[in-house]
Amino acid sequence: MRRWIATMGGIGYLPASGTFASLLTCLILWPLLAWVGPDPLGQNIVALGGLILFCGLNLALGRWAIARFGSEDPSQFVLDEAAGICLTLLLLPAAAGRALVVKLLVAFLAFRVFDITKPPPARQLEKLPHAWGILLDDLAAAVYANIICQILLRWKLL
Repeated sequence: MRRWIATMGGIGYLPASGTFASLLTCLILWPLLAWVGPDPLGQNIVALGGLILFCGLNLALGRWAIARFGSEDPSQFVLDEAAGICLTLLLLPAAAGRALVVKLLVAFLAFRVFDITKPPPARQLEKLPHAWGILLDDLAAAVYANIICQILLRWKLL
């Protein structure tokens, strides 16, 4: 059960597992965000709930994953990407319909760019011990992604 959760149902075993886990998270959040509609509070509750859930799972299973997969930041362990997508979506303008799809796509792309490039301090946070290093580098990337998304979506540049 731990392996299934930590790999998000096996997504972590795919090549480019972080990209697939980020995409899966967007696909999971899409119907939830659509269900609450263009309500800013509702959409932020969904994003914050996902962030809390995935951060908690990351911290609970991180040490196990490090031991199981034999790496300080195992590619199979993808709960950090899920937390990153949720933080990227937090406080973005509420959207519905086509605008919601655009919001999710922009958040996905921005997060992946910053998660892959890891600008400071993301790369340095990766060196923290245990599950903290796994999680915090992705959350730092998500902060950068959120800022870009705020600019693009609030200034209606897309």
